[in-house]
Amino acid sequence: MKSNYIKDSYAELKNKVAWPAISSLQSSAVLVMVASLILALIILAMDTTFENVMSAIYSLLA
Repeated sequence: MKSNYIKDSYAELKNKVAWPAISSLQSSAVLVMVASLILALIILAMDTTFENVMSAIYSLLA
């Protein structure tokens, strides 16, 4: 039973799945990397701003 599942899964992946072209995969990978970099920079800016605001508040209270 388990071997039928594996054989059927392999056949489906080989014959029925439409795999993207390598150029499509490359452009998608670049898009994901750029989006990740932009998101990381936004989070860095938010973190730095929050750190500066909190430091200013703490210096007023100390």
